[in-house]
Amino acid sequence: MRLSARRLALPAAALAAALALTACQSSGGRAAPAPGSPGQDTAAPAPTTAEPTPTATPTPTAEAAPTADPAPSAPKRKPTATAPAPSRTSAAPRPADDGPVRRPCAAGDVKVVASKVSRPINHLALTVTNIGGRPCDAVGAPLVGFDGSQAPIRIVEDSKPQAVVTLAPGDSAYASLILTGEPGGDTHGMTVRTVKVNLTADSMVTVPAPEGTYVDDGAAVSYWQRDLEDALRY
Repeated sequence: MRLSARRLALPAAALAAALALTACQSSGGRAAPAPGSPGQDTAAPAPTTAEPTPTATPTPTAEAAPTADPAPSAPKRKPTATAPAPSRTSAAPRPADDGPVRRPCAAGDVKVVASKVSRPINHLALTVTNIGGRPCDAVGAPLVGFDGSQAPIRIVEDSKPQAVVTLAPGDSAYASLILTGEPGGDTHGMTVRTVKVNLTADSMVTVPAPEGTYVDDGAAVSYWQRDLEDALRY
């Protein structure tokens, strides 16, 4: 009896399920799959809503200040003509300096005198004076001889001045005439009456010697000097 009742219960349950399925189909709906049945997602993904990205609010910029109108430029002036600078060639000539004029004194320009001096002993002073109307140069040292001698006496090179002596009209230059050499030397001496002075190679002046002028082989002459004292140092 228990077995028969169980067998009857199973067809009744199947019949109830079939009726339920028929009712769903007749209403036009589709039966929802049973939970846990294959092909059904267990959990539907929740829709995600993208949050909008906040946009930066633009910072208001300061309006550019209106530029001032440029100042009107001054009208261009026409260049004015300027007088040309005076050329150097038209400048007034510079006054002559005291330097040499490069015109040696000749016999016709000067007067030459041979005179005695008190010191130093055995010396004569030669003086040349410009008696002309133009400046001239007392060049170097005079070439000096006595009477009929052929060769000039020695020149004292240590007496050479810094510059050539230029003589304006009326000016004089001086030379020291050493008559004898060192005492006790083996020299030949004589008394002379004239002194021959060569101002240049081709201009000679002969002047009288002071009375009793004695010379020997040691005689010498200095360069022309502007001052007598400078000449007599030698």
